[in-house]
Amino acid sequence: MKVEQFPDPYLDVPWQDLGARVLSSGSRIGVTLGYPAAGMHDELARRLAEFLGVDHVDLELDFRPPPGRGPGRVGNIIAVASGKGGVGKSTTAVNLALALDREGARVGLLDADIYGPSQGMMLGVPPSQRPEVVSRPGKGGAEQKFFQPIKAHGIQAMSMSFLVTEKTPMVWRGPMVSGALQQLLTQTLWDDLDYLIVDMPPGTGDIQLTLSQQVPVAGAVIVTTPQDIALLDAIKGIEMFRKVDIPVLGVIENMSVFRCPHCGEDSPIFGSGGGERIAHEFATPLLGRLPLTLAIREQADGGTPTVAHDPDGDIAGIYRDAARRLAAELWRLSGPAAAAGGPEISMIDD
Repeated sequence: MKVEQFPDPYLDVPWQDLGARVLSSGSRIGVTLGYPAAGMHDELARRLAEFLGVDHVDLELDFRPPPGRGPGRVGNIIAVASGKGGVGKSTTAVNLALALDREGARVGLLDADIYGPSQGMMLGVPPSQRPEVVSRPGKGGAEQKFFQPIKAHGIQAMSMSFLVTEKTPMVWRGPMVSGALQQLLTQTLWDDLDYLIVDMPPGTGDIQLTLSQQVPVAGAVIVTTPQDIALLDAIKGIEMFRKVDIPVLGVIENMSVFRCPHCGEDSPIFGSGGGERIAHEFATPLLGRLPLTLAIREQADGGTPTVAHDPDGDIAGIYRDAARRLAAELWRLSGPAAAAGGPEISMIDD
């Protein structure tokens, strides 16, 4: 067996078909994947040894993201969205951003929920802290002002919550919200990001559709709970992204089971299997199932989300696995395998 024929553990496609760069010399193997997988190093080395029929593999694992379409020094923009509020979208977004960082990527987090920004509190940014404003040459040589993103827990972040007080209501119409998002995206000096996670507003109305069309989004992640009403809204979210030609990278089922803090028993109080059903229906991966636990809420409210609080813990492991899965799916959609299977354009005379 050749190393290039090793099926990727997330995509089940040989590395050679995905465009992975592989170098090998004896038991030493160097692999450059299209998604960050630092937390999978030892597991990948073990699987490679089994695949090659050898006792040991000395694995050097590297990462190069697929080329992105983001503005300036931003690579791939990934929207985290939900059809309705209250499903844990923002908590999921910040933990996915932190998970991609822990896996080895350069990551930013943009809080696009202009009406109800929450990432400042979740990242533990003091309410009084404001982003530094710097001047840079703009179009035509004129000076233009930019925000420096605030760094927290290893990631770069920008949110409307950094610009207003927590008591300031955003009484804005749709076009004003769209303009504010564009400004936060394009007038922030993001520093060489592999991924920018965008915490989208809940819902599928005019504002969400406009934002999806104006921001060069590489892919979207849908967050839902197993509850039937949440699943109906999640389906609307998937359909919204399909209408604007944004691929859905997968579904995350939040609050899948309640884990009793005393006995450890799991209870599916919101139902079960809903996320898997819609993922299957729309032929998109189920990225992960997160339990309903007090710790996730407390850690996010306390300014140290789960992946930052306990990066090697069981729940952080679910977020990190989901982050690898979504990044791997983006690689699949962007790589040689996708190009080879792309549509053929036929020209006909009317």
